[in-house]
Amino acid sequence: MPVPVPRPVSRDEVGPLSALLARAFHEDPIWAWLQPDPGRRPRKLEKFFAALLRNNLTRGDLVLTTEDLAGVAVWRSPATWRETNKDVVRLTPATLRMGPRAVRRLLRLAREVEPRHPREHHWYLAVLASDPPAQGRGIGSALIRAGLERSGHDGLPAYLETETESNVAFYSRHGFGVKETLVVPGGGPRLWLLWRPEPHA
Repeated sequence: MPVPVPRPVSRDEVGPLSALLARAFHEDPIWAWLQPDPGRRPRKLEKFFAALLRNNLTRGDLVLTTEDLAGVAVWRSPATWRETNKDVVRLTPATLRMGPRAVRRLLRLAREVEPRHPREHHWYLAVLASDPPAQGRGIGSALIRAGLERSGHDGLPAYLETETESNVAFYSRHGFGVKETLVVPGGGPRLWLLWRPEPHA
């Protein structure tokens, strides 16, 4: 089986990649909590991820896929990990379309996660997914390694959050360790906050 080779995403690939993300995150604990109706969830997620990817590309984030569009990763640099007012403006229409309950829960999630985000310089893996039919082919690992090569070149650590406990072992194979766990109040999911030290540490 050929080794997946990551490459940058182009704007005309936002459509298929947002559909991929909707499939990949359909059963994800956070998205199931935000959009409890599984029948409405795919369309809601696809619209939101399309807006998110367009914003990531506008920001200049490191947005990667593979030649067959079987996975996607969004790496944010030390200068861009925090969302700006412009980001909020760009994402507001898609966020509001998710409905008032989802908006309230997103704000609750942000109140829990944002204060815990490391303030020191680092690369942030904001999104990682491979298409469910393509899982097991090393796509996720290839997309992680590409971002870690960049953070390693900069001599910087890396950070991510995951809401799926089985992912913790996967990320640990790439050098990440659990920094903290939290449960979002109001019936929200558990999150694992993971940190990978800088290469020379």
